[in-house]
Amino acid sequence: MPATKKAAAEIDIDAIWKKFFKKRSEELRNKLMEYYLPLVKYTAERIYVKLPDKVEVDDLISAGIFGLMDAIDAFDPKRGVKFATYCTPRVRGAILDELRSMDWVPRLVRARAHQLGNATRTLEAHLGRVPTEQEIASELELNMEDFRRLQRDASATGLVSLSTSLDFNGDNDICEIDVIEDKKSEDPMTEAQKRDLKGLLTKGLSRAERLILVLYYYEEMTMKEIGATLDLSESRVSQMHSSIIARLKAQMETRKKEFAPK
Repeated sequence: MPATKKAAAEIDIDAIWKKFFKKRSEELRNKLMEYYLPLVKYTAERIYVKLPDKVEVDDLISAGIFGLMDAIDAFDPKRGVKFATYCTPRVRGAILDELRSMDWVPRLVRARAHQLGNATRTLEAHLGRVPTEQEIASELELNMEDFRRLQRDASATGLVSLSTSLDFNGDNDICEIDVIEDKKSEDPMTEAQKRDLKGLLTKGLSRAERLILVLYYYEEMTMKEIGATLDLSESRVSQMHSSIIARLKAQMETRKKEFAPK
């Protein structure tokens, strides 16, 4: 039954259909949709149990409602078919269309992925080991250029949405993007150690001496460029640089002795 027993007792669905066929008003269509909504939910939930977690059942129900609406508008009782029988395939079709639109990977790409996977499994069973790319290409009767193209196409099916939820306990809102390593960003621990070392090494130096170190080692400026920046001669900058390095080496040796195990 598309509706609950209580709803069926309260609603004369046949009378509503008769009125709807005479006057296709939005109010009557809404009553029919409300009556058959449980059928949509039932169909969506049956499809949902076979899908990955990233798919929301509410999205499937929403798509099914559009299928229900189209079915109501297109239904012809003269064909001798019950509406529930006529409607169910259309609702299911609307849900499957929505799933296909959610999946960006073309069917051709998925077919190529299956083709590659089948060839690999066949060779593994025959050879008793993981086949080489050349062996797989030979099995598929492809040259290496076409095989590489097939590999690229097949790998497209492995991409996932960064908004996919990883929260299995329901306690936190954690998605794929929250746990992906950013290889372009600096390691916070390394950066903190660099700052500490920089502060330790430049402690006790004058402003001009610190600037020379920063400009030479961090900005990678030449002695001549540093001299022009600080209004000093190139030879003076070189002399100060040598003096600074000698003092820093002496400081490091002193600290090394202080922290050496006794």
